[in-house]
Amino acid sequence: MIDAIEKYASVVNTEVNSWFKAGSVSDFPENSGACVKYKDKQIAVFNFKLMNKWYACQNLCPHKMEMVLSLGLIGDKNGVPKVACPLHKKNFSLEDGSGLTDESLRIAVYPVKIEGGNVYIGFSD
Repeated sequence: MIDAIEKYASVVNTEVNSWFKAGSVSDFPENSGACVKYKDKQIAVFNFKLMNKWYACQNLCPHKMEMVLSLGLIGDKNGVPKVACPLHKKNFSLEDGSGLTDESLRIAVYPVKIEGGNVYIGFSD
């Protein structure tokens, strides 16, 4: 079984040594998610238009080990932007990956930047 924490480690801006072009801004629906592949990782990318921010996280939900987070609902919990797994509604912070409904679960998050109409995700590999 995949260890969601070990396989998908969060990356902060200061650790980025490569930026992956995920696509153009127009490739991603507003206030929703889409999935892209980077090497052996599936990454959920969210254009959170209501907050005027972009987020990226692992697509794997660590609860039942399903690649579904890009299909999840986005919103906020007490001002924290979050994604809810579409299968069992586990909630995760899009800022730091913490489990908002189950503290034992975490997801990896990645920095996102928009340049020249393109979406880039930062990795530390």
